[in-house]
Amino acid sequence: MQHRIVILGAGYAGTFSAGYLARQLHSDDFEITVVNAEPDFVERLRLHQLAAGQDLRRRPLAEVFAGTDIRLRLARVTNVDAEHRTVTVADGDGIDRLEYDTLLYALGSTTADHGVPGVDEHAYHVAARPAALRLRARLDELDEGRHVLVVGGNLTAIEAATEIAESRPGLRVSLATSGELGGWLGPKARRHMLRAFDRFGITVHEHTTIELVEEAVAIAADGTAFTADATVWAAGFAVHPIAAASGLEVVTNGQITVDRQMRSISHPDVYVAGDSAFVIGENGRPLPMSCASAGVTSMQATAAIIGDRTGRKISTTSLSYVGNHISLGRKDGLFQLVDGDARSKSWALCGRTAARVKSAILDTAAWSLSHPTFGRPGHQYRLATTREHSPDVVAA
Repeated sequence: MQHRIVILGAGYAGTFSAGYLARQLHSDDFEITVVNAEPDFVERLRLHQLAAGQDLRRRPLAEVFAGTDIRLRLARVTNVDAEHRTVTVADGDGIDRLEYDTLLYALGSTTADHGVPGVDEHAYHVAARPAALRLRARLDELDEGRHVLVVGGNLTAIEAATEIAESRPGLRVSLATSGELGGWLGPKARRHMLRAFDRFGITVHEHTTIELVEEAVAIAADGTAFTADATVWAAGFAVHPIAAASGLEVVTNGQITVDRQMRSISHPDVYVAGDSAFVIGENGRPLPMSCASAGVTSMQATAAIIGDRTGRKISTTSLSYVGNHISLGRKDGLFQLVDGDARSKSWALCGRTAARVKSAILDTAAWSLSHPTFGRPGHQYRLATTREHSPDVVAA
C-alpha cells in the first residue's frame, strides 16, 4: 500500500511542501493529498493590495501542482483526530473523513481579535482572500471624505493603512495602536515610515487600545470614540483552534509544539510548518508568524518527512529571522535588518529600491511554488520498507 501523506493548507508553507515532496518521493510508494478551501494559491502578503482595489494574478493550485501526482481536495478542514490519524473535511457534497499515515499541518493563521467585542461582527481584515474582498467591497461603497480606521501597529497594519491611503486618496485614513507605531524599527527606518504616513495624510493615534468595535465607531480604553465607516482589524495573528482540539500538544496561543525537525512532540507522525508551528529559532526565541518562517519551517519539515520515511539523512535548515520587509504603497518601502537577538540594526534599506526588492522577493516566492526542487528530475526516493531500509536507493 502507498504511504498516505495528507497536507492541510495550501498557503506558502503547505504549497511549497506539497510540491517538493511530490517531486522527491516516488508515486508508487507515496500518495500525497493537499486539502485547501480555495482552488487558488493566495499570496497572503499581497492581500492588502487586493483590499485596496488592485487585481492580483490568479495562481490555480491545479496549475501549480501540474506534472505531479498530488491529489487536490477542495474542502474545509473541520477536525483533526491525531490519535486515530484522521482528518474531517467539509465541502459542497457534505462531510468526509480522510485517513493518513503522515500529516503535515500547515493551516496557517488568521487575525487575532484578542477578545474585543464587535470585531467579528463589525470589523474587516486582510488575513484571507474572502476577507480582503469583503473589505474591498466596503471601500467601494464609501464616498470621498469617509473615514477608514486601521487598528494595529505592526507590519500588516502599516501596509494596509499605506496601501489604502495611496490607492484611495479620497478617503481619510487613520491608525490606532496600543503601543508606538513601528517602535521595533531602527531610527532610520522608523523616520522613513513616519514620513510616508505624513505624505499620505494618515493620522496616527499611538498608545490607544481599542476595546470595543461597533458598526460606525471604535471605542478606546480611555473612552475616546473614533468614527469609522470601515474598521480594519490588523492587531496580530492567531492560529485556528483546530490544532488545540486535535489532541496535539500546543502552547497557550494554540500553536503546535514541535521538535527541531518540525515533528509534533506529542504525535511524531504529525509535522508542522508555517504559522501553526511553535519552534525556537537559532536566537533562542520563538520564530514569528511570517512568510519567512513558513519558508524555513517547510524546508525543515519536508526534509524530516523524507528522511523519516526513506532512511535518508535529514538535512538541517537554519531557523533564523533576518529582518522585516514592509511595503509603504506601491512605490515605497523599507527593509529593516535585525541582529541575532531580533533587535533592529541601525542599517535599513528605504524607498523605491526597497519596494522593488520586496516585489521581487514575493514574485520569487510565488515562482518557487511550481519549482520547489533543484534535484535532477526523474530521481525520486522510495519508501524505506520497500527497499529493505536502504537509505541510498533512488529510483528513476
